[in-house]
Amino acid sequence: MSADLTLYSNPMSRGRIARWMLEEVGQPYTVRHMDFAALKDDAYLAINPMGKVPALKHGDALVTECAAICAYLAAAYPDAGLEPDRGTAAHADYLRWLFFAAGPVEAAVTAKALGLLAPPERARMVGYGTFEHVMDALEQAVSGKTYIAGDRFSAADVYVGSQIGWGLEFKSIEDRPAFQAYWAGLAERPAHKRATELDNAAMPKQ
Repeated sequence: MSADLTLYSNPMSRGRIARWMLEEVGQPYTVRHMDFAALKDDAYLAINPMGKVPALKHGDALVTECAAICAYLAAAYPDAGLEPDRGTAAHADYLRWLFFAAGPVEAAVTAKALGLLAPPERARMVGYGTFEHVMDALEQAVSGKTYIAGDRFSAADVYVGSQIGWGLEFKSIEDRPAFQAYWAGLAERPAHKRATELDNAAMPKQ
């Protein structure tokens, strides 16, 4: 697919995940850096009604939500090898952990940071259950693995790895050896380093 790729982002946002994914894909793309105040303008709300970044435009296609952007790009550019073969155990893990990180992990981490975790007697009412159960499940998912789905890197590693990397940096997830080991292998990827350098260079000057 040769349609133009445009990422709407801000270097102080989850747009860093999408930038990393684009660098892994290896296709030309343009970034439109958005000031946070401009995200509520009508022009941008027509792109993402939530008024948040990132958003990805690819020809006539428009994708929001980081996990969806990662999955979309992996499917749109199969030659990049970022999606396991469909109908395999690796693809099942790919979908399972990609959506687990986008759902229970993000919800639990955010709720804990805000002091809004569900009380134990109401844990069944929320998708993440308890923070401890989410951490245990995430640890199980990455323990002893270089990649989270099968034996090769995938878009799920971009998303899950970003959640773990940020969580360790900002101490929003528990500092467990399995998390450190998994993230250490991903952080050194050339595409991740390129994306980080580009986003750091786009940070507002102090």
